[in-house]
Formats: sequence, C-alpha cells, structure tokens
Amino acid sequence: MTGTEHSAIETYECDVLVAGSGASGMSAAITARYRGLDVLIVEKEPRFGGTTARSGGWLWIPGTSLAKAYGIEETPEQARTYLRHEAGNNFDAARVDAFLSAGPEAVDFFTTKTALRFDMPLVFPDYHAEAPGGAQGGRSMVTRPFDGRELGDQIRTLGMPLPELTVFGMMLGSGKEIIHFMRVTKSLTSAVYVAKRLSRHLMDVLRYGRGMTLTNGNALAGRLAKSALDLKIPMWLSSPVRELTVENGTVTGAIVAREGREVRVRARQGVVLACGGFPHDVERRRKMFPHAPTGNEHYSPGPTGNTGDGLRLAESAGGRIEDRLPNAAAWVPVSLTTRKDGSKGVMPHFIDRAKPGVIAVMRDGRRFANEGNSYHDFVQAMVKAAKPGEEIAAFLVCDHKALRKYGLGCVPPFPMPLGHHLDTGYLLRGDTLEALAAKAGIDAKGFVETVRQFNATAPLGYDAAFGKGSKAYNRYQGDALHGPNPCVAPMENGPFYAIKMVIGDLGTYAGIVTDENARALDAEGRVIPGLYAAGNDMASIMGGNYPGAGITLGPALTFGYIAGRHLADSAARRNAA
Repeated sequence: MTGTEHSAIETYECDVLVAGSGASGMSAAITARYRGLDVLIVEKEPRFGGTTARSGGWLWIPGTSLAKAYGIEETPEQARTYLRHEAGNNFDAARVDAFLSAGPEAVDFFTTKTALRFDMPLVFPDYHAEAPGGAQGGRSMVTRPFDGRELGDQIRTLGMPLPELTVFGMMLGSGKEIIHFMRVTKSLTSAVYVAKRLSRHLMDVLRYGRGMTLTNGNALAGRLAKSALDLKIPMWLSSPVRELTVENGTVTGAIVAREGREVRVRARQGVVLACGGFPHDVERRRKMFPHAPTGNEHYSPGPTGNTGDGLRLAESAGGRIEDRLPNAAAWVPVSLTTRKDGSKGVMPHFIDRAKPGVIAVMRDGRRFANEGNSYHDFVQAMVKAAKPGEEIAAFLVCDHKALRKYGLGCVPPFPMPLGHHLDTGYLLRGDTLEALAAKAGIDAKGFVETVRQFNATAPLGYDAAFGKGSKAYNRYQGDALHGPNPCVAPMENGPFYAIKMVIGDLGTYAGIVTDENARALDAEGRVIPGLYAAGNDMASIMGGNYPGAGITLGPALTFGYIAGRHLADSAARRNAA
C-alpha cells in the first residue's frame, strides 16, 4: 500500500515493529530495545510464545561459553564443516558464518543482560555425530526451568505446552526429570522426587490455574517475556498484521488489527517478520510438501495460527520465498490421539522409537529404517518406503514388557492406565502378532517374519538389518541401563501393541530469503529496505537437513539478535549522519 492510504485511521509510532512473539521475535525486540530503540511486539494469537512455548526449548549453537565451561573447545571451522556437510548444495556460507559468529555472542548477551538461562548436558550428540565436523556434545543446550510467578499477571497469556507432552498437565524438564518419572516404581529416590513434583504442581493449579514450574519451551518463552517486560516493551495480543506499508520501496510499518479497529504502526527503522512459518497453511503445504498432495495429508503440533502470514507479507513487499530445499520442513513422525475431553491431539514421537523392544514397520509388515535415528531422517525413510498411491504411515510396535517399561507415544509407562488409549483406538492390542496385524491392517506374514528376523539377533544386542543402536544419537535416546545395546531387545511375549504414525513437522524450513543480517531479499537478491525476517519465517540455514537438537530455536534466537543489532546499528548511523 502507499503512504497516503488509510490516512484517517489511528497511528502508533515506534522504531521497530516485530510481528510474532516466539523466540525469534522476542529476541529481536529485546536486542533492539536494549540498544535504545523504541519497540512494539504484535502477536496474532491471544497468547504469546508461539511455537516456542510448545517446543522442547533446546537450542543448537556451537562455540558458546557454556560449552567452554565444560572444557569443550571447538573452532568455528569444525561446526562450519558439519553444516556444510549437512546442507550440501544448499549451503549458505554468508548466513552460516553469521550464525557461528553471532550465536555465542547472543548467548552471552541474553544470559548476562536478561532473564534467559540455559543448561547444557555434557554429552548430547549431534544427530549425525559421525559425519565430518560432527560432535558428541557441547552444541545443544536447554532452557533452565523458570518460575512462572515472575511474569505476574502475564502468566495468564503465556501459550500452553502441548498437552501430549505433559503429565497431568505438568511440563517435565528434559533429562534427569524424565528419568525420575520413568523409574518412579523402581527407585525410592525417584518416587520421592515425583511425589514432591506432583504435589507442587497440584498446589500451583489450585492457586493459579496452571503449573508454575515452567520447563523446556514454556520456560524459554517465559524467560524471554520476563526480559521484554523488564525492558517495558509493549506487546499487543490478538493483533494480527494485515498488510505492510511501503513508501518509495521501503517498508515503513504495517496496518495492525487491534481491538476491533485498524491501527497504522509507523516503524521508523524497520519491521521484523517472525510469524512462525506456514505449518498450517494448507495451500502452501500442497505446493511444497510432496506427501500432502491436497495439503491436508499433514499434521502439525504447532499452533494453528501459524498460517504463513509472514511469508505472504514479505511477498507483498517483493520478497522471495525459498522453494528449492530438499525438505520444506523439519519432519517428525506423529500419531493422532483423542484427548479425554474429546478434542484431537498430535503427538510427536521423539524418543520412544529408540527404546529397546520397539520397532517400526510399514503396512507390508517390514521394517524400513533405524528406529533410533532422528525424527527428520525417520520420516524421510517412511516416505521412501511407502508404496505409490498408499497412505504414508508406519506402525510403532512393541510387546507388553516394553510398553509398560517405557511407554509409547501418548501411552505412559506403568503404573499409569492404558484403558483410554485402547478405547479410542489410539493404542492397538493383539494377543499374538497375527492378531495385532489384523487389527492394524498390517500384512501378517511379513510382520511375523520381520519380528522373527529381528529377534534372532536382538538378545545379542545386534540389529542386523538397520544397525539400531550403532550411532551415538541412537544410544543417547535408548536405555542406558539396558545391555548390551541400549536400543535393542527382542519382542517376545504378548500381548503386542501398535500405534499408527503419520507425517508432521516441528517447523517449516522454506521461508523468506534473507542476507546475513536477516534483511529480506527480493527476486534479484537485493535488500528490501526496512524488512527483516527471523525464526521459521526466515529460510532455514540448515539446507533442508536436521543436524541436531535445537536447530530451529538456535538460529531463531541468533538471527533475532542479529536483526535487532543491525536495526540499532543502522539507527545509530542515521542519527550520526
């Protein structure tokens, strides 16, 4: 639109307008505000936090001071080698170098100047740790738990965690906390820990209406929001951006819908698009997801409001969308569940596939992949194994012993009951392999033969077909107390169980093409003045691959920081001039 249109509507002025309140948007806003700019955040949804609030809260950033504190020293060239290997022909040297340079700087800024804090496990391997430049640890960090009471009244508008990843609505921290819950019936220490944790959660729910011990992505969104509040950055909720304002080729702000009226926001320095990508944009999915020919054959656990607004806004200003990546999103196998209130849920399968006694088969009853590999790799194997014209689906199967010890999908381990999941058909059960195959629609002959072949070497800890447990990441997600292979055990005694998995995502990769300063580019590769993009709105620097835990949130925080820094530096240069 031109600057003369909408002249009669209310006007709000700021230096920087940020569209979106996830990690990338708040990172850009906090950085710009800390450097002296007047910032406004607008959020389409009635709650803030976006996909970040539902995420695991992990960030992949090499070379941080957290890693160095553990004695893990690496040069940027090592991580660069790994990313070059992972991205292949889609390696973007300029943006990767910017990420590797600014990432550690961003972590230091946020951990010393804001409420953001991280914990780093000593050993959390890259997903392809054996590849050139891969590492056994020191790159993935998780957000430290946060007391939601520090947000005051704003806790009521923090996005809720994904219900399928909670226990009684309680968020579990990664690592040791999950282990305590899995060992609750086997360890007195774990039983005491779980009892205290549940009691504290119940008291919070009775008093505040929700748990106050925020973990994972909820902690990341909460800590960033606390930092924004401390800097007095205004945040408008339920306020979608309708269109960008462009004057003489420069993006100067936007028209924002707020409280039933339109507001013209004039952004003197620029606009940052951080709207969460397009996981729920059916039309763009149809064009970019080969497994979803109508756009509907895909199931995302991300917020339903992530419908590609940022991409459309960028296109309206001449921006280009990257559409050449081999994978347009970060794939994850998901199962579709029915919650106790009757609503539908989407459960991502992260760690259950790696557990001993668990295998995955297609409808022909045959295995097709190393179940312990990363979710992104696993889905690609699903796609390759599917027969033409057949629904792309796989079945995660195990015996009774494995189910009750580890759980499967939404089904919790012993002593939690199974009845609800059996009644809804989410969990399928058969007294024999043949009976389970009949219930699931799996070829019984192929299934029985597959299990026979797997069981032949499983007691020795050896997977002859796909080498489950042979990679560092496999073993990390397995059961460290199970030997000789933490990922392999036979499927022996019924009843047997199965859960159907289809394709979902953890965020979209295809996005707005930007330069190393997060500035949006047009079709000719020229900078669009005043327009920036970060997070899942920005085309991924991973080249369509998934190198390690946190490869969406690590770049999101970093490029948000880069955008905020560049906006502030540009403003300083203009003022000096």
